[in-house]
Amino acid sequence: MRAIVYGYFTDELDLLNAVKELQNKGIRIADVRTPFPVHGLDAALKLRRSHLPKVAFVGGLIGGTLGLFFQVWVFTKGWPLNFGGKPFLSLPSFIPVTFELTVLIAAFSMGIAFLLRSNLGPGSIPDILDEEVTDDHFQIILSEKNNNLSETELVEALAATGALDVKHVNAEK
Repeated sequence: MRAIVYGYFTDELDLLNAVKELQNKGIRIADVRTPFPVHGLDAALKLRRSHLPKVAFVGGLIGGTLGLFFQVWVFTKGWPLNFGGKPFLSLPSFIPVTFELTVLIAAFSMGIAFLLRSNLGPGSIPDILDEEVTDDHFQIILSEKNNNLSETELVEALAATGALDVKHVNAEK
């Protein structure tokens, strides 16, 4: 069994200072939960940039390419119709549909990638320990597994940062 220690804060500045203080001591932070985005927290936790823009770009390329090739195939090979003597392959008329499919597939691919990466699919069970974290409290989570410190040392380290409350749970995983 491993211990998970939760420290609660009511102010985002106290949370940021606690994160920096714990990292200066060499303690690895497993997660930080906040009720709203905190400016500077990503930099303090040294989080990498998201890969969602890359997924959106690839999805947009795929959507635009498929949309353009489908229109070219339909109007030249699959069902060529003569619209008032206009040419079968008229690329300017394909621009609106190509643009719409680019945006649609990019958005869907980004949404699906986000849900898969965040484990937010159907049937997922949220692991919220305390409902106040979703309302007005901030939470730092330390894991005994990620640190070479005992549970009591992690509790003392969180209490030293000014946490209002420190809770610990023994996890089976």
